Amino acid sequence: MGVNVSVVAIDAGNSKTDVALIGEDGTVLSTARGGGFQPPVVGVEAAIDVLAAALDRAVAELPAAGGASGTSAHVSACLANADLPVEEAELAAALEGRGWGSSVEVRNDTFAILRAGVDEPRGVAVVCGAGINCVGMTPDGRTARFPAIGRISGDWGGGSGLAEEALWFAARAEDGRGEPSELARALPGHFGLASMYALIEALHRGGIPSARRHELTPVLFATAAGGDPVALALVERLADEVVAMASVALRRLGLLEEEVPVLLGGSVLAACHPQLNDRITELLAARAPKAEVRVVSEPPVLGAALLGLDRTGAAPEVHRRLRAQYV
Repeated sequence: MGVNVSVVAIDAGNSKTDVALIGEDGTVLSTARGGGFQPPVVGVEAAIDVLAAALDRAVAELPAAGGASGTSAHVSACLANADLPVEEAELAAALEGRGWGSSVEVRNDTFAILRAGVDEPRGVAVVCGAGINCVGMTPDGRTARFPAIGRISGDWGGGSGLAEEALWFAARAEDGRGEPSELARALPGHFGLASMYALIEALHRGGIPSARRHELTPVLFATAAGGDPVALALVERLADEVVAMASVALRRLGLLEEEVPVLLGGSVLAACHPQLNDRITELLAARAPKAEVRVVSEPPVLGAALLGLDRTGAAPEVHRRLRAQYV
């Protein structure tokens, strides 16, 4: 690298990767976007190759001015599928082998969303996209987290889980095993089908790709907004799950009685469905009355970069300069 890069910030999700190269004064020197990071699907080294391709593009966009090599930089990588500390350690070792910087720290990508939304590393974030996760942190380095790898770790919710639940209730509503629900009409109707039986057959036999099931989550919320009791109960249960995760994380960090941000992120929570987000705010006010609930609008790669500056001991004005470039 031809300029002084202090932090190599990487935010890598299942669908895309963002890289930002940060200078010593907090200036964003260059950025690049790449593909998704999926080590469970393609293997660790192939997944890191995707990060490498994005990093190469960011390096190619660096200013031409001379300076120290980027190998002295700190690599701050917030990665999807780094769900357990042992996985973070394994991925950190793999990144160290690439020689992109003098030090490497890997965190689950939920930490990037949390850090992007707070001025200091203090608070809790709940993310609900395809899945659901929650993390918390304090300036002294303490963290709270959950395995967040599905039902075996006690999770419920996320866009994929909501779609599956909606299908379950809709199927039973149509054939009489469950209570009536508008979901039995709305879910197949989304795909131009006349019945749940037709939708079940299409999903089972591949007429509708399984990957399209996520399209049913917005249908669930629209049905709940229309007053359907079954759909509304699912939305309210998700709110209960979000509050349960957030309040447990706050308790673990000793923050239940303190003024502290609770950030909501991910596609489901960022959509700001009133039935969901208003209930979250109401329930959390009873359990953590001083918590401030808000939706994160800042890009997660900013959080990865700020975590890198935290690690390098950068001055507050460097943090402020960096954040100002993402406003």
